[in-house]
Amino acid sequence: MPPARSSADAPFPPLTADFGRNLHLGERVFINSGCRFQDQGGIAIGDDCRIGHDVVMATLNHDMDPSHRADLHPAPIVVGNRVWIGAKATVLPGVTIGEDAVVGAGSVVTTDVPAGTVVVGSPARVVREVPRS
Repeated sequence: MPPARSSADAPFPPLTADFGRNLHLGERVFINSGCRFQDQGGIAIGDDCRIGHDVVMATLNHDMDPSHRADLHPAPIVVGNRVWIGAKATVLPGVTIGEDAVVGAGSVVTTDVPAGTVVVGSPARVVREVPRS
């Protein structure tokens, strides 16, 4: 029998992924309820991450050209170790979130987040560095 998992490293249902096979979770990852991961482009979440409720990670985008709007463009999302993503945040295709970063609740992350920073807003922007102990 495998060892029991604590609530500190378990997804709370419901967690939905449109494919599942391209979702890679590190060790001790906590995912709160109601998250939706569109993982066709690939999602990698590092160790010791905390994902708030109702977070969306979308790895597919459509072509801007109206005559090719049905074309899909996948791009992976990479979340570094010890990242905290607040409730109802959205992470868009091709984004990398650096280690120790914090994404504020309700933020829309459209570009890479530097390691050790706090980002907030829509689009998310750096507002300060993460305090170090």
